[in-house]
Amino acid sequence: MENEARWQAIGKAIRVATGKGFVVQKFRAIGGGCINSTYLVEDGVRRFFIKLNRVSGLAMFEAEADGLCEIAGSGTIRVPYPVCAGVAVDSAFLVLEAVDFNSGDFSAGRKGRPEYLGRQLADMHRVSATQYGWRRDNTIGSTPQINTPADNWPEFWREQRLGRQLALAASNGYCGALQRKGERLLVGLAGFFTGYAPLPSLLHGDLWGGNYAYSAAGEPVIFDPAVYYGDRETDLAMTELFGGFPAAFHAAYREAFPLDSGYPIRKTLYNLYHILNHLNMFGEGYLGQAEGMIEKLLSEAA
Repeated sequence: MENEARWQAIGKAIRVATGKGFVVQKFRAIGGGCINSTYLVEDGVRRFFIKLNRVSGLAMFEAEADGLCEIAGSGTIRVPYPVCAGVAVDSAFLVLEAVDFNSGDFSAGRKGRPEYLGRQLADMHRVSATQYGWRRDNTIGSTPQINTPADNWPEFWREQRLGRQLALAASNGYCGALQRKGERLLVGLAGFFTGYAPLPSLLHGDLWGGNYAYSAAGEPVIFDPAVYYGDRETDLAMTELFGGFPAAFHAAYREAFPLDSGYPIRKTLYNLYHILNHLNMFGEGYLGQAEGMIEKLLSEAA
């Protein structure tokens, strides 16, 4: 009965948001992420993609919806458009457009033109703001991500990205060499930006291979963002961290928007943020990788 009441409440929220009738008649779980439960719901005519989390996850969903709107508003690359967010019984929920992916599954469509993805991402990165950060905080995975606007990019990366992850790691018991070497890296961070001052580009913020797919029509679609404005190299770096982006994507991006010569060094600096976040979210298995990345960066700075 609890589940039935939840779906009734979500159906009502969809009716209010869209101005059209909708009663959940069928739903099925969709595999994918490790943070939220996900479902496809339909009434026989329309269908929507639903994310569920604890009630405390509502702010996370609201920030995600704002991020999707920010990308959609750029007119550069497709995202699943957010319909509404709220609380139903014991769960926070986010309702999204159900994109018709070429595989029939929200997170598995891979038949498309990667060069289109590269060019459209480059177009998105040309959308700029006056400051780094964003108008609201959000999350990177399930970790709070602070986006207080700033004028200085190295300071933003030091204080609101690496510094916060290192502090969280210390609170989780990862002290010793990680913190000593991390502090040295933070002190010398500005050295990685000599002669390089990136524009505040519109970023996806969490662009690994599981966060894009292609629609049935072959359009690139990106989702699950952690939006803010910053150095576009951060998005590009993450596309190389876990794989999943073919050579045609990288070639098309670089042709449309060439990268600075210092990118090969800075990509480790940017991916360190995500590895530290994985350490904080998933545990000690990422400790050696994080320490190794810091050591590599310190050797580059020497």
